[in-house]
Amino acid sequence: PSKVAATTKAVKEQYSERTVLACLELHTYSSLNAEFLAEYKSALDFADKAVVFYSPHAVKIKQLDNVTAQQIGDAFGREDLIIYTNPQEFKDFLFKENIENTAVLLMSSGNYGGLDFDEVKGLI
Repeated sequence: PSKVAATTKAVKEQYSERTVLACLELHTYSSLNAEFLAEYKSALDFADKAVVFYSPHAVKIKQLDNVTAQQIGDAFGREDLIIYTNPQEFKDFLFKENIENTAVLLMSSGNYGGLDFDEVKGLI
């Protein structure tokens, strides 16, 4: 969480004239742990638009307790937090966004459920 907060803040400071769209995939065992989620409080506060993606299937594979979108929203403390659990819906969102004058920040130790990053580069 501290790295997410520091990265988001640094991008906002570097691109202060742009809208910062910060996308975070919760992918690791700790980040998908319901108790650990509270550590993310305010981590995306410097983003103008914040998105969290997680895979309920990954939670199941890792044999963790289910995590709900409500828990994630509460943990980050942003009423405007956008949450996706479906990779195609996240991709559709990303590709429909008007990213002119936007700094897009993708943070993950995964790949957003199979997102093709070469395809994402084509958005620029």
